[in-house]
Amino acid sequence: MDIAADPLSFALLAAILAVSGLVAGLIAGLLGVGGGIVLVPVLEYSLRFANFPKEWCMHVAVATSLATIIPTAIASSRAHNLRGGIDWGIVKAWAPGMILGGLAGSLLAARASDVVLTAVFGFIAALVAAKMFLPLEHLRLARETPRGLLGNILAASIGGVSSMMGIGGGTLSVPAMTMTGSAIHSAVGTAAFFGLLLAVPGTIGYLFASPDAALPGLTVGLVSFAALAVIAPMSMLTAPLGAKLAHSLERKTLSQIFSAFLCIVAIRMLIRTFS
Repeated sequence: MDIAADPLSFALLAAILAVSGLVAGLIAGLLGVGGGIVLVPVLEYSLRFANFPKEWCMHVAVATSLATIIPTAIASSRAHNLRGGIDWGIVKAWAPGMILGGLAGSLLAARASDVVLTAVFGFIAALVAAKMFLPLEHLRLARETPRGLLGNILAASIGGVSSMMGIGGGTLSVPAMTMTGSAIHSAVGTAAFFGLLLAVPGTIGYLFASPDAALPGLTVGLVSFAALAVIAPMSMLTAPLGAKLAHSLERKTLSQIFSAFLCIVAIRMLIRTFS
């Protein structure tokens, strides 16, 4: 079905993407895990109805999701910074690794198969779900968040995996920081800015990708600007609200509910990988 020739289907797809953007922005600001963890599975499924080749849906979903993180991260990090929620010392220490990791991840993902991408997404989503559901808030692996070479190796790993998944670095950097001595609110705010640091180079890498299939109009490289135009404004609206709520609400119950959602997403992705 060509969705462009069916106004009702087109309107439904646009509505789904708009709601996903609202939810993604709220989650990005509230939990610091990156709205992409919501957007990627929704986009991957929705793009099949927008005349995208099935084997490239996951690639375009990841790339477009990462692009939406740029405006979302700007809105979210500004809100956190107004509340003193960003540790600029860690930002400066981790920035080189995060930027290089973001670019490297997009270059690798553009050349990987959709099976590899779904496997990476499903596996990491399952790990994050377990971390969010289990009572591990007081688990500490170090007294102080590493800087220098070790810090940049950790940042590059986070940036690379996040870029391959199309998510903000918070999904991995928040647990990494909280388990090495950072306070949770500081980790969430700092992670919002890390999303910007990895999303910009990562998106550039995806824009210059050369898929071996004809993708629908308004797609540059692997980034769908049509989907981006719907999602980005919605996520920018709710990211500051999520950041405000993050400093005032009990997060344990919300984290457990969100972990249940992640379990469903992880199971779906892993079934796709091995079926």
